[in-house]
Amino acid sequence: MKVILLKHTPEPEKTVTLAAKLCYSPSAIGELKKKVRGSSTEKFLARILKMGHLSVLEHASFTFGIEGVSRAMTHQLVRHRLASYSQQSQRYVDLRDFKEFIVPPSIKNNPKASKKFRDFAKTIHGFYSELVENGIPKEDARYILPNAAGTRIIVTMNARELLHFFTLRCCERAQWEIRDAATRMLSLAKKKAPFIFADAGPSCVSGPCSEGEMTCGKPRQIREKFKNL
Repeated sequence: MKVILLKHTPEPEKTVTLAAKLCYSPSAIGELKKKVRGSSTEKFLARILKMGHLSVLEHASFTFGIEGVSRAMTHQLVRHRLASYSQQSQRYVDLRDFKEFIVPPSIKNNPKASKKFRDFAKTIHGFYSELVENGIPKEDARYILPNAAGTRIIVTMNARELLHFFTLRCCERAQWEIRDAATRMLSLAKKKAPFIFADAGPSCVSGPCSEGEMTCGKPRQIREKFKNL
């Protein structure tokens, strides 16, 4: 898996601060911008976030490129609706030369299962290639491809939605592949907006576990992992 931060709002924390200050100030935007540029934002941001005034976080956006992941993972990812997605199309892209299949660790660590999985994936890819070579449209040949088929996707989310996304998908209860992607995304976002994402991660990072009886039972370890991310 590879996750890269392609683009983000310049100075995201100052942008959020400017938006928040505008709500409570009679000053012109240009004047506020000068004030924000030359001042520390952390104290003000802390007060805004504590108040729950989270709409201002929507002015900061982050665009990630994700590749080497499965269709099973992206089917989960696109359920987060407050985001924009562009995914490699199985309808238009000829996948005869693209043989990437994502193997879950539980299968990879089982030699017998791993061999059968890879052999079966090779058979599927061979049949896909045969269909295309026999004149079957790619949009129909793709029906044989499994959830394990590798894909690439670009995703843009604002900071508010990212906080929600990280709460759900960085949790140990999340499926392993999307949890890995979410954790990598958080690590990258945190470098650009360290204060906004200081307590980002599963619910146990900043409070009690939200999973009830389904808890992983490791809140202390998880909290330490994300505080040091």
